Amino acid sequence: MIKRKEYLTDLIHFKDKDLIKVVTGIRRCGKSTLFELFQAYLKEEGIEEEQIIAVNLEDGNFREVRTAERLYEYVEARLLKNRQNYVFLDEVQQVVHFQEAVDWLYVKKNVDLYITGSNAFLLSGELATLLSGRYVEIKMLPLSFKEYVSAHPGDTNVAALYRNYLQNSSFPGTLELQRKQDIRVYLEGIFNTILIKDIVTRKKISDPAMLESVVEFMFDNIGNLCSSTKIANTMTSKGRKISVPTVESYLTALTDSFILYKAGRYDIKGKQYLATGAKYYAADIGLRYFILGTKQTDMGHILENIVYLELLRRGYEVYVGKAEVGQVDFFAVNSQGEEYYQVAYTVMEEETLKRELSPLDAIRDHNPKYLLTMDYVPLTSYNGIKHMNVLEWLLM
Repeated sequence: MIKRKEYLTDLIHFKDKDLIKVVTGIRRCGKSTLFELFQAYLKEEGIEEEQIIAVNLEDGNFREVRTAERLYEYVEARLLKNRQNYVFLDEVQQVVHFQEAVDWLYVKKNVDLYITGSNAFLLSGELATLLSGRYVEIKMLPLSFKEYVSAHPGDTNVAALYRNYLQNSSFPGTLELQRKQDIRVYLEGIFNTILIKDIVTRKKISDPAMLESVVEFMFDNIGNLCSSTKIANTMTSKGRKISVPTVESYLTALTDSFILYKAGRYDIKGKQYLATGAKYYAADIGLRYFILGTKQTDMGHILENIVYLELLRRGYEVYVGKAEVGQVDFFAVNSQGEEYYQVAYTVMEEETLKRELSPLDAIRDHNPKYLLTMDYVPLTSYNGIKHMNVLEWLLM
């Protein structure tokens, strides 16, 4: 079992704080395992079994607690009166009016509350209003490349591990599967569950086939600037007629279910966020391969996808940078400041190197700038722009 140290550290940091700990992320990214790891930590710290109350709402054993009242009654009956209780509600959105049960449990003085969900709906609408300022969100992703490598001790062929990471998927469950066909079945199950359970049923979508076509289009265009109008026009020209409002609705549903991530645009010179244009990235490249196959793959955009997700893991807000000259792949912001990233598969040709460096070189501030490529070259600096091997950067 991979320890998921960064996420576990977050839970430990917020332990016993007067906040609801909300872990969000795509299905099967490891949220339930994270809870198991944290519960094991609690026991190591002297917390007794009776103080831990864990409810997995996708487990048939809890099918009778699918309303707020029943869930609250189940947990309340097991609370120790004069001791701290650690309550874990996994996939809590399965409960009707779950936000009421969450609120009732939160106000109890001896409850430290942890919940997970596979849909951004969890923190929208009524719950966000009800619990405003009283929760912290821990955004979970499938395995990083560094975590994937850690699951293969003794294997020093980093390039081969990277290829497997892409094709076999970053979902932790695939590590236990040896055959390609088993991995495909596993990914098919994840994909169908997200589409049917999290999107089609919840959003009452009448044309699942059209939704799947939008997914295919978006997976085929990761790293490309897209607008709802462009998507609708392109799909219509290819015989899949769809309206702009429908595209917008589907994109919202896909990002809410964490199968897609949206990177908005930022004007670096004008220091302002732009309302038009965005790039979309897949939560897992293995899932993309499952949908589209591996032929005619744009490895540059796939590498860009991997870097984008890694920046999110490292706690950055990530935008596509509109530069004075060309475009910067990522403008990344965190509490420490701002950074710029350009991503290319290779820049061994002089013209390619010049093209990739020019947007960064034109930026006049002194924030860190990076060019990440698959080229194995010594760490090099061009006017302060650091050229690094991307696999080494991913393993930092």
